[in-house]
Amino acid sequence: MSLLSSIKSNPKLKKIAHWMLIPSGQSKPRLWTRLVVNPFVHKRGTNTVIRYNSRMDLFPFNKFEIGNNCIIEDFATINNGVGDVIIGNNCGIGLSNVIIGPVTMGNYVMLAQNIVISGLNHGYEDVTMPPRIQKVVTKQITIADDVWIGANCVITAGVTIGKHAVIGAGSVVTKDIPQFSVAVGNPARVIKRYNSETNSWEKI
Repeated sequence: MSLLSSIKSNPKLKKIAHWMLIPSGQSKPRLWTRLVVNPFVHKRGTNTVIRYNSRMDLFPFNKFEIGNNCIIEDFATINNGVGDVIIGNNCGIGLSNVIIGPVTMGNYVMLAQNIVISGLNHGYEDVTMPPRIQKVVTKQITIADDVWIGANCVITAGVTIGKHAVIGAGSVVTKDIPQFSVAVGNPARVIKRYNSETNSWEKI
């Protein structure tokens, strides 16, 4: 059995390891985790820029990968604490975006400002406990190639956004969005689709 497997299977060791990586009650890794461990665990492509004022809440027990020619702008937060975060090539993560795994993005994904993409939810069903301390539930978010998401959008857990879809500013996406479509609103609904026979975008 590997060291990692041994730690995961032993609750006491797991608690100690978790404390060494993360201060109690926080979601930001310790300085030594960020400087000493993460650079050897996570993958960062060439010509990719991560701005100094972004917050990279990354932990070595889950994946973080970002491809080539990407940018993560100031005040963005990326957190892989409860699920992998995989970002493809030529992606732009805008100012003040929040991305909480599990999230997978394809290539040439463009995110505007103040977007929340979260694969995490807290349980609320037990009324004897506050939701803050109930078990977390995660569902994969998948964003395909060439997607453009407008400012102030929310993408909820479990959603898949198809290739070359456009999400209008201020939308809340709670269900899958098909490829080659435009969706807007709260909850977001498709208002246009691309017709490959007429080579035009058609209103629905």
